[in-house]
Amino acid sequence: MAKPLFFLSNLLTLTLILRSTSAVEFILNGFDHSDLNLYHDATIQSRILTLTNDSTFSIGRALYKTKIPTKTVNSNPPILPFYTSFLFSISPYKHYRPGHGFVFLFAPSTNLDAANAQNLGLFNFTGNGNPKNHVFGVEFDLFQNPEFKDPDANHVGIDVNSLTSVESQSAGYWPDENPNSFVNLTLKTGVNYQAWIDYSDFRLNVTMAPAGLKKPQKPLISTFLNLSDVFLDEMYLGFCSSTGKLVASHRVLAWSFSNSNSSAYKSLITSNLPSFIPAKESVSRSPGFIAGFLVGSVVFMGFIFTMYLFWVRNQKKRGMEEEKMEEWELQYWPHRISYNEISVATNSFSEENVIGIGGNGKVYKGVLIGGADVAVKRIFNENEDGMKEFLAEVSSLGRLKHRNLVGLRGWCKREKGSLILVYDFMENGSLEKMIFECEDELILRWEDRVRVLKDVGDGVLYLHEGWERCVLHRDIKAGNVMLDKDMVGKLGDFGLARMHRHGEASSTTRVVGTVGYMAPEVIKSGKASIKTDVFGFGVLILEVICGRRPVEEGKPLLIEWVWGLLERDELALGLDPRLRAMGGFDKEEVERVLHLGLLCTYPDPQTRPSMRQVVKVLEGTGEVEEPGSEGMDTYLLNKMKSVSLWSKYRTPGHKGHPTFEALKQSLSSSASISDSDLIVEGR
Repeated sequence: MAKPLFFLSNLLTLTLILRSTSAVEFILNGFDHSDLNLYHDATIQSRILTLTNDSTFSIGRALYKTKIPTKTVNSNPPILPFYTSFLFSISPYKHYRPGHGFVFLFAPSTNLDAANAQNLGLFNFTGNGNPKNHVFGVEFDLFQNPEFKDPDANHVGIDVNSLTSVESQSAGYWPDENPNSFVNLTLKTGVNYQAWIDYSDFRLNVTMAPAGLKKPQKPLISTFLNLSDVFLDEMYLGFCSSTGKLVASHRVLAWSFSNSNSSAYKSLITSNLPSFIPAKESVSRSPGFIAGFLVGSVVFMGFIFTMYLFWVRNQKKRGMEEEKMEEWELQYWPHRISYNEISVATNSFSEENVIGIGGNGKVYKGVLIGGADVAVKRIFNENEDGMKEFLAEVSSLGRLKHRNLVGLRGWCKREKGSLILVYDFMENGSLEKMIFECEDELILRWEDRVRVLKDVGDGVLYLHEGWERCVLHRDIKAGNVMLDKDMVGKLGDFGLARMHRHGEASSTTRVVGTVGYMAPEVIKSGKASIKTDVFGFGVLILEVICGRRPVEEGKPLLIEWVWGLLERDELALGLDPRLRAMGGFDKEEVERVLHLGLLCTYPDPQTRPSMRQVVKVLEGTGEVEEPGSEGMDTYLLNKMKSVSLWSKYRTPGHKGHPTFEALKQSLSSSASISDSDLIVEGR
């Protein structure tokens, strides 16, 4: 009898019961190397599975020693149910911010091509989202990654072939005694938690609670999920995790699994577990406390005198700062935000918060006190160009209010250091990224592109006609068009903006802008007008509709290429090939919009339409007036034949379309401007 009693009492030993050819059940109240296959940095210490240690940029993975069946031909549905539960702890390390989390997963093989940090050791950067992965997982994530649309930095998510969860919720549970009152749980404190993952009849339930608590009746996540195309006949299952600059210990203390018994988890030991909550240092034993205690009387005697000196010094410093404050700073004081508040919002301008890098500074994501998401632009150096850009944005965008302009929340200027602008956060990034830098299935469709162009057109029209002064943006391009959470287009980056009274001409003569977007008259003389903004908007139209950048090395300029299509009566072929493959567009509407783009980019500024006319055309409520009795096609073609459109970009002896090299040579060798006046941004 001794051996059977010993076997029944030792629940730390593997129990494997085969009820049929497809039934699998095991209970692991502790682990040894015969239970699991370990990879990378995963270890078993004191019968506890530890996926990651205090190393940065590491990966840990542990899989059950054999594959298990997940499909059967003898039942409907063909996917076998499964019921699994495990106890886990995520514990921070001293001197490290905790992260990134771990995943319970089903995988087709043991050879996962995985990356560390926010990828949780599950996928690499290129394989994420591939339906051929055949990977299902439940993530317990400590990092909010906008790329994966995470809801917060403490959530549970359902992953199917991708780290962009199909369903996610903040970590916590619904107590049985008060099922309408959600209890939040913080994953990264070292507390022991228990998770339950149940899948049956295409219904997936995920539940969690503190270890030792009865399984809540109401799941944290309950969703319909068909895994027929994800699961193979047999799959590996287990856990994976990773660290980056954020480091934590991801531990699994016990684990049960069954594809036939939903109550198998009840055999798990959930009490008297080891604790991984970091111990707080005793203040009374710290060297600082002892030293402070010994000299406390001396410090107390000098405290009042020290505070008095500090107060005097602070008053002098405040007076000096007020004396140095410039007139424009006083004018826009209501929009000023303290540097400390911005620093806290961006986690001291952490590199992990960087969401963009421009020609003159970095952009960080931040969260202000109160929870508002913001984008923080920090200009690198307080040089002449940086200060002018800063002043332009404060003086223009700070007072402009329109739904299609990126909103400026505030600003900060330090005497020695950074110039900082705080904007509303645009969840979907720039239009440029949505056109050129995303997967084909995520690119903007025809109707969305036209809608965003109309949004931007409304914003530019407001700049030209809707405010007390006329504002010239002077750098309209896809990279400066941002998309909010509702995919509404908003024009931003007013670093080159200038304003003047209505009816007056702009006095600026410096050549500024981005190569490929600048009107010919700007390149020749530096003079800007509302028609130069129209030109930039016309290039934006062609860029968005054609899916081609205005200037690409080794290729003709975008404008010249579209003119060639018009001349050959093949204008509709200018549509982005990816959109042509999708279908769902009207050829006549494509030609109408491209006509508009060509007319906006016509070399003669007097021939270009006004932004009010442009917006009417995009809205479909009007047409740009055609000169004389000619149709738009005939008019544009005749003008093209009578004028060498871009002859200034052709180098001597050059034939055919102008190239990027010729354009750069023309800009740098222009006789009407000096090198110091030329401010252009290349690709």
